[in-house]
Amino acid sequence: MAAKIKKGDRVQVMTGRDKGRQGEVLKVMPTEGRAIVSGVNIVKRHTKPTQMDPEGGIKTKEAPIQLSNLAILDPKDNVPTRVGFKTLKDGKKVRVAKKSGEVIDV
Repeated sequence: MAAKIKKGDRVQVMTGRDKGRQGEVLKVMPTEGRAIVSGVNIVKRHTKPTQMDPEGGIKTKEAPIQLSNLAILDPKDNVPTRVGFKTLKDGKKVRVAKKSGEVIDV
């Protein structure tokens, strides 16, 4: 099945403690059904000092969030929309915003 949310997409969180926050998708994990979004679902991790990070301490980072809790933002008016697929005349399959009909893929 084609991916409705891809790396680099602007998305909005629809449910959970970060509801309403927007960010860019940094990584998608399709087998787990999760994605990492910049500035969303921030967690603190206590890390031991290592050779790579001699400081250690409490670090903040983005945790994965369920794909079903994300909605892609319409490129035309920046509101959450569902995603559909359309085949262009040249035979290329592209993602389309259901709200405005705009092509999401470039």
